[in-house]
Amino acid sequence: MVKPGARLSLQKHFHRAEHWVVVCGTALVQRGEEVTLVSENESVHIPIGTPHRLENPGKVPLHLIEVQSGAYLGEDDIVRLADNYGRT
Repeated sequence: MVKPGARLSLQKHFHRAEHWVVVCGTALVQRGEEVTLVSENESVHIPIGTPHRLENPGKVPLHLIEVQSGAYLGEDDIVRLADNYGRT
């Protein structure tokens, strides 16, 4: 769940791809240089190594399902390129 007006860090992964399915709300997704809106019952695929960011531009909570696939799914496979919360 992503709160209204919030956004996740711009990041990439070396060992996993992600597939996001929007259950409720609207997601603003940055995938490489592409920025697109993804609505309820729509999905987006994030290939391995692609910089990506997820934002909730709406007024209701954004609920989504994230499916990770790849040889390694550990949380230490996150490379943050930009972060609003000061994480590295």
